[in-house]
Amino acid sequence: MRFTLFTLFLISSLPVVAQEPQKPFYYPTGNEAVISGTITLNGTLPKLRVIDMTADPPCQDANHNPKPDWVITNQGRLANAFIYVRGETLNAYQFELPDSEVIMNQRACYFEPHVFGLRVGQTLRIINGDPTQHNVHPTPKLNPEWNQTQAAYAPPMVKTFRRAEVMIPIKCNQHPWMKAYVGVMNHPYFAVSDRLGKFEIRGLPAGTYKLAVWHELFGEQEIEVTVVPGENRNADFTFDAQKVLEEKKYLFEREP
Repeated sequence: MRFTLFTLFLISSLPVVAQEPQKPFYYPTGNEAVISGTITLNGTLPKLRVIDMTADPPCQDANHNPKPDWVITNQGRLANAFIYVRGETLNAYQFELPDSEVIMNQRACYFEPHVFGLRVGQTLRIINGDPTQHNVHPTPKLNPEWNQTQAAYAPPMVKTFRRAEVMIPIKCNQHPWMKAYVGVMNHPYFAVSDRLGKFEIRGLPAGTYKLAVWHELFGEQEIEVTVVPGENRNADFTFDAQKVLEEKKYLFEREP
């Protein structure tokens, strides 16, 4: 009896941890804002280095002039930039998770897409469409790291990420040129610039935000935007072709 009373005393003496109140879901009103724009590259980029794929004949056979797979069009527009929104307005809500999966393929010994976004908890399906073995190895800072081999035409891997994180590099340990980057978000307000450098973020609640753009070669830029209900806001970004991140200069041929 004494042991029971003492145990009850200990339990009653433990501090009560206040649980954070669950955030309400945001339900669209039909009068949200749209942010769209173009990502441009100013200047001439150094010549890209050709990738050596001779160690794996199926990769070499699929690529006659293999180069890094981020894309700049001949109009100087920058593809594969990740654009996303940050702000206290978004932190006050949770957002319904989409039913759809995000698919990342391995085709011709490249990851497709090269840059993409998904939601915390959303399914990522990883496919190997190549006649050679690959390895998928994300290296996050906030999420658990994993490293898994995928044989040629093997069944898909199905993965999720637990925490928001921008950006997570993904590599193939067997093919060092294979890179991808994923932005994991806890809201739906993000986009990736297309081959014309264009992006669009729809359904944004009215408020003041930080609009950020990330690119693997040129780093990040950020501006503050305030949107009102129903507004269509334009937001363009320009990067300097000569300001390549130091750790990415190996992708280019050295100057004579």
